[in-house]
Amino acid sequence: MNKETLHYILLVAITLVVAIVLSMILRKILSVFISRYAKKLRTDPTNFSFIKNSVGFIIYTAAIIFIFFKIPYLKSLGTALFAGAGILTVVIGFASQKAFSNIISGVFILIFKPFKMSDIIEFKDGQKGVVEEITLRHTLIKDYENRRIIIPNSIISEETIINSNIQDEKIRKHIEFSISYDSNIDKAMDIIRDEAEKHPLLVENRTKEDFANNDPLVIIRVIALSDYSVDLKAYVWTAGNDNAFILKCDLLKSVKERFDREGIEIPFPYRTIVYKRDLKDGDKNS
Repeated sequence: MNKETLHYILLVAITLVVAIVLSMILRKILSVFISRYAKKLRTDPTNFSFIKNSVGFIIYTAAIIFIFFKIPYLKSLGTALFAGAGILTVVIGFASQKAFSNIISGVFILIFKPFKMSDIIEFKDGQKGVVEEITLRHTLIKDYENRRIIIPNSIISEETIINSNIQDEKIRKHIEFSISYDSNIDKAMDIIRDEAEKHPLLVENRTKEDFANNDPLVIIRVIALSDYSVDLKAYVWTAGNDNAFILKCDLLKSVKERFDREGIEIPFPYRTIVYKRDLKDGDKNS
């Protein structure tokens, strides 16, 4: 191995090591900056996170370009490829189409902010979780089983999502209860309202007009007269998606216990079973 070849090998090795170390240092600095100063500066940390995740791509791209320009053989090879790159350009174009689509979609997410880091989002297929990170290629979501969902930016940009944190984090949770036709509807509604108003996660969301009209804090309505039950729905306000889930679970338990103590029946379907043999016996007797 001659000195010139060894020189170029060392150049490539040093360039790559510098790129790796520089990328790690800059990402670490940006991570510390995001965690410490984003809230103090009242700035959306999503912007800094996207920049942090772009640092590695920019540095490695710059390192590769530097290597190509510093090594004569690679420089001439690159010039030859670009000079006669008819078919190669088409191949690379198709191969990189998805990659550039993800990058552009990531930039659009950053600009228009349909969601940001720490937002709780839900997809139409039922997947739901907290946005952890937005990179050049994908968005990382932590679901409620502590698993990570990795969705390419180009796909998530075309999805219909429910954002529980955008503009107003308060949620009006709808909780349904069913009582039998023999039960006292007004008493059941009073029990539900009393249990809801006692819950610490319930928040006040009435307007001045609501107070003037003496509207209750928790509205309960009869929503259906089903085959074997009277269906009631309670409208309760709380701060955020997680609180809404806890509030619903707690009310289902506490209301059920109150119903049991105060004689409000929760119905279940009755079935009448007719045996064909009985029908045949009946036909003979008749």
